[in-house]
Amino acid sequence: EVHVVESGGDLVQVGGSLRLSCAASGLVFDDYAVAWFRKSQGMEYEGVACLASSDGTIYYADSVKGRFTISSDNEKTTAFLQMNSLKSEDTAVYYCAVLSGPYTVEPGCYSEDYRFWGRGTQVTVRG
Repeated sequence: EVHVVESGGDLVQVGGSLRLSCAASGLVFDDYAVAWFRKSQGMEYEGVACLASSDGTIYYADSVKGRFTISSDNEKTTAFLQMNSLKSEDTAVYYCAVLSGPYTVEPGCYSEDYRFWGRGTQVTVRG
């Protein structure tokens, strides 16, 4: 069983930075993909950023491109989302999701493809 736990959410000012972490345990396959989704009140899930280990593809939503960076460690146990130049519209609950096996994240992050999800971490941006 794969367990996913997010951390790092906080209240920050507009223009500030946060680094979210995603700890995943129980992955048994060499290939995996990890994604960050966010959901704000009254909105659908938005795939913010995702990466796939099998082909090295990385995808960013246009809304965060140039400001957010997704990464993961070589032991495939932890993923990160570095968020810079935060805007009020970045306020949301951020979810980490993982899948095992070969995958490509072109042309985007699709929530229905990810089997294992964390419970989310709140990011609030005020200014």
